[in-house]
Amino acid sequence: MTDTPVPPAPASVLTLVRGRSDRLRRLMGGLARQSLSPRELVIAWMQPERAPDLPDPGCPVRHLHVPGEPMPLAAARNRAAEAASGDLLVFLDVDCIPSPGLVAAYADAARAERGLFLGEVLYLPPDAAADGLDPATLDRLGRAHPARPPVPASGLRREPDAGQLWGLSFALRAEAWRAVGGMDETYVGYGGEETDLAARLAEAGLPTFWVAGARAYHQHHPVHVPPLQHFSAILANASRFRARHGRWCMTYWLDQFRAVGLIAWDAEASAIRLLRSPSADEIAAALRPDALFS
Repeated sequence: MTDTPVPPAPASVLTLVRGRSDRLRRLMGGLARQSLSPRELVIAWMQPERAPDLPDPGCPVRHLHVPGEPMPLAAARNRAAEAASGDLLVFLDVDCIPSPGLVAAYADAARAERGLFLGEVLYLPPDAAADGLDPATLDRLGRAHPARPPVPASGLRREPDAGQLWGLSFALRAEAWRAVGGMDETYVGYGGEETDLAARLAEAGLPTFWVAGARAYHQHHPVHVPPLQHFSAILANASRFRARHGRWCMTYWLDQFRAVGLIAWDAEASAIRLLRSPSADEIAAALRPDALFS
């Protein structure tokens, strides 16, 4: 007697890529180990050519090219969602390796509730994500972000703050995505587009949940503290969010910019006053090769 094959989840996994083909290969390797395979992987390439010699993720792969400078993050997610055939959209950052239960956990959550679903992300130290590391080793090496609340031990936990959405790993029904029009492509470059999406979903009445078992492992890369390389985009996108929603987003980064004398701003301000832009030397000095968190 042979086991009956488990049908794939009604989930499309979506990821955005510019460079980092080694990270993508590990993400695809993680998809190949899923307890419940996704319907497909959709890769939005924010570069002229796709990477060669990609591994088999255990599901069909769709490729699309999304041009634009600076990184067209909102547009790329929208194009990927438009190309997806799944009822459930699972957005996974290219730096993330999915644990074997990630797709199944998100699929179970979507069957149980109508919502925006957030998964746990553990951050790996440098060189920890070499090919062949098993999930138990990644569990041991990974560290939870200190600004993230713990996930439930099982099932779902309602999250009152939709702004907890970070783009590394989240899921929602395709119909909920379409109902709010996806991401706002007027957010250009880095920052704000995910928080804006979460705010609009909450305003539309969609609850947010943390999901047990939807764990991913973030592969290490150097970070800037503060993220001065995205200074102009963060100011513009934070101001755009404030004009729409009446409050600020990315306040952690704005506080860091204020602390080093680049802007005049506080949480009660109606606008950001630019004092000066960071110099090339300041941007270079902000790079932290070994930092786990930004």
